[in-house]
Amino acid sequence: MIHLDRVAHEIKTVGLYDLVLQDIQKILGKTRVNEEEILKILTTHPQLLQDYMQTNVEYNLSNIHLRDIETNDLKDECQKMAKKINVNLKQLRALEKYTLDFEQSATLVIIFSIEFFVLFSVQYFIVLLNLKEWQGLIYSLFASSIAVAYWYGKKEQKKYATNNAIYEKMYGETLEMIKNLEEKRCIKKLDLIIERCEEHV
Repeated sequence: MIHLDRVAHEIKTVGLYDLVLQDIQKILGKTRVNEEEILKILTTHPQLLQDYMQTNVEYNLSNIHLRDIETNDLKDECQKMAKKINVNLKQLRALEKYTLDFEQSATLVIIFSIEFFVLFSVQYFIVLLNLKEWQGLIYSLFASSIAVAYWYGKKEQKKYATNNAIYEKMYGETLEMIKNLEEKRCIKKLDLIIERCEEHV
């Protein structure tokens, strides 16, 4: 569901993907690259496509470059399948954030940031407010917060894994449905492709 021509164009022209572009330039050994060269490198170096996709997810941009199917003009069986595809596309867009590795997610950054703030607060109460007689209680509260953060982190990690599995399964099923709908001549996949991202225009 990702449109590689759009990917190549965005890597070349949108500053958000400069790191990916620099990697491609390094591989090719030149600073000026065209979209055809970018496409070739993406096929031989799939990690660069993954880097592009990860950048999108981090910035809440979708890697699903298909618009919803217009169902009004479709006949019964085609219309039913098209509506199901539209529902799946909506769910896939909602689940995309879970395709990131949990270790690179904003959730983990937030957990660490809160723990750092708690540690800073502990030091503040003990040292600056001269509460050394309470330091046992304060440190035990800090230890409790670490335990809660660990439990919450594990819970979120499991949530990421579960939702990522749902995403992968639904992605495959949706692609298959689109293929079937195209074989039945109900739609043309080319008509569904979103050529440009509005946020980049």
